[in-house]
Amino acid sequence: MASNTDTSATIASLRDCLYSEATPLPIRFRALFSLKHLARHETGDQALAAIDAIAAAFKSPSALLKHELAYCLGQSANLAAVPYLEKVLADLHEDSMCRHEAAEALGALGHVGNLEILRKFRDREGEESVITETCEIAIDRIKWENSEQRKAEKLRQSDFASVDPAPPMSDAQQTVEDLEKALMNTKEPLFLRYRAMFALRDLASPPDLPTAVPAVHALAKGFADPSALFRHEIAFVFGQLSHPASIPALTSALSDLEEASMVRHEAAEALGSLGDEEGVEEILKKFLHDKEKVVRESVIVALDMADYEQSSQAEYALIPEAPKVVV
Repeated sequence: MASNTDTSATIASLRDCLYSEATPLPIRFRALFSLKHLARHETGDQALAAIDAIAAAFKSPSALLKHELAYCLGQSANLAAVPYLEKVLADLHEDSMCRHEAAEALGALGHVGNLEILRKFRDREGEESVITETCEIAIDRIKWENSEQRKAEKLRQSDFASVDPAPPMSDAQQTVEDLEKALMNTKEPLFLRYRAMFALRDLASPPDLPTAVPAVHALAKGFADPSALFRHEIAFVFGQLSHPASIPALTSALSDLEEASMVRHEAAEALGSLGDEEGVEEILKKFLHDKEKVVRESVIVALDMADYEQSSQAEYALIPEAPKVVV
């Protein structure tokens, strides 16, 4: 077990790596996911130091990196992340993708004290739809997290360790067809549709389940939804699954130059998780010079993920010896 001194030195090194604009973006991402691990699994001052190290990088001009910072803070299960996330959400000059991720992270932390700011921006006149929708889902998630309903529900054990924007639907008897109908029912609240989404995800893992390919095909229909937020979450789920059956839908989303950049970027990263599948790297390389910066940067990160998928590296996130960088 590492000593406190060793852990502190690792956090400081990872912080330098993440913070420096001179560090290649893929290395910064690896440093970030290392810090996310430490923020969640360390305690006391070490966890706080990891959270502070992540938040320090919000000064970066990269919207892609900043949105990933917010995601990681939401996964920390530590309320020390709240002030940093509230600041991002409240910054009307910040990229909407980052603000959305900050709102979603506040929902993931599940604390009732986060409801006030989420309601404020859900109801703010003239607010972007991606923010109002995210706040709506985050509010419903916090209410569910702190409800009697949650205590009564028996959720299937998921293969995924992530804290999701909504829990999977709890009824184990639901079929792929039933969940697809719930997924695509635009009359239902987004929170319930997200629950169907994550239930379908769980029916697609492991990939050899008889329900896996039908569930992937059902999820792919979500790319036709009018909500960019919803479409981006479909791509995120495909990134978690890394199922080859999702490649055509992801390729189509990435290739659609009229699609929202937050959807295309998520599709690129999802393809990166499938980097060991034939032809995926070639697809990604076509977009290295895309007109959208967030897409270009996502492709760079995705190609690094693809390289990892094809390598013998034991772990993508952890960097035992992060390079020291002069800032």
